Amino acid sequence: MDRWLIVGLGNPGPEYAGNRHNAGFMVLDELAARAGGRFKAHKARAEVVEGRLASAPVVLAKPRSYMNLSGGPVKALADFYKVVPANIIVIHDELDIPYGALRVKLGGGDNGHNGLRSLTKSLATKDYLRVRFGVGRPPGRMDAADYVLRDFATSERKDLPLLVDRAADVTESLIVSGLEATQNTFHPSDLKPLKPPR
Repeated sequence: MDRWLIVGLGNPGPEYAGNRHNAGFMVLDELAARAGGRFKAHKARAEVVEGRLASAPVVLAKPRSYMNLSGGPVKALADFYKVVPANIIVIHDELDIPYGALRVKLGGGDNGHNGLRSLTKSLATKDYLRVRFGVGRPPGRMDAADYVLRDFATSERKDLPLLVDRAADVTESLIVSGLEATQNTFHPSDLKPLKPPR
């Protein structure tokens, strides 16, 4: 079975850990727990876990560079592990999706996201899978960069574990079922209120 490279985007360091921009890192921590692994330093300037998810071999990766330089470490990991772009899943925050919603897609533009811009440039393709974690638009006239570099609001944090868990489910579904089936399964659920797991 082909190996998958699953990348969470974020900024390294404890001061950024709770930021909206670090939603990708949060989901990677959940996936690492599911894979039963701990992140270890890799020479490609990333923290990685090698393991299995949904019975497929995976490399979970958190670049140790800042968001706008994420592409270099991801390209180095893809080369090292011989993973083609079609088997790369990138999990990132998305301003144009309301908080509480998730979307998956293949390819497309970067929509002003510096992490995606860096990845697309380094990989020389837009054709990698994305799990888009909705963080919503900034209130009033707040600058988008300031907004994503702030922690999730208190009102958002109560649902955050459920969203992180759901994003991890979406990622596993992409591996097992593919893009179209995952969209059909998970996109409609975004229209319903979040419910605690049974």
